[in-house]
Amino acid sequence: MKLEELKSEHAPKAIGPYSHGRKYGNMIITSGQIPLDPDTNEMVTEIKAATRTVLNNLLSIVEAGGGCKESIAKVDVFVKTLDDFAAINEVYTEFFGDHRPARVLVQVGDLPAGAKLEAAMTAFVCD
Repeated sequence: MKLEELKSEHAPKAIGPYSHGRKYGNMIITSGQIPLDPDTNEMVTEIKAATRTVLNNLLSIVEAGGGCKESIAKVDVFVKTLDDFAAINEVYTEFFGDHRPARVLVQVGDLPAGAKLEAAMTAFVCD
């Protein structure tokens, strides 16, 4: 098996020396995504819109690797403040519906480009 680089045409370009994600066999691991609008490359700052942007950007990377929303196994979320916890959960619930990936959500001191949140996903190729 070979480690494959993933690139999504529907996610913003990486702001550093890393790929959108990697695929090995049927496993897909994304890099962290901050809420950059993929069309304008502008930072989305309202927390609900930022959460939607991050989740959609990540899903596009998972899909580039042959995965789908239902194949997402884990989401790691990093936030500037836990005061945004309820708003993030609201969008997260709308996004995933009945699918409930494992999740880590932690408050951190800072994030790239002053983002309010960053997240990454682990998923598998869809059957």
